[in-house]
Amino acid sequence: MLVGKKAPNFKAKAFHQGKIKEVSLEDYIGKWVVLCFYPGDFTFV
Repeated sequence: MLVGKKAPNFKAKAFHQGKIKEVSLEDYIGKWVVLCFYPGDFTFV
């Protein structure tokens, strides 16, 4: 993906306001979104 290009739609679990909930990129249509990915701990490099 490149800066300024649309990201593909996806669904993922997220921790928000003390709860884990499923979110979708469609939930944020018309809003600015910053996506940050963090690889799982204890993964082998």
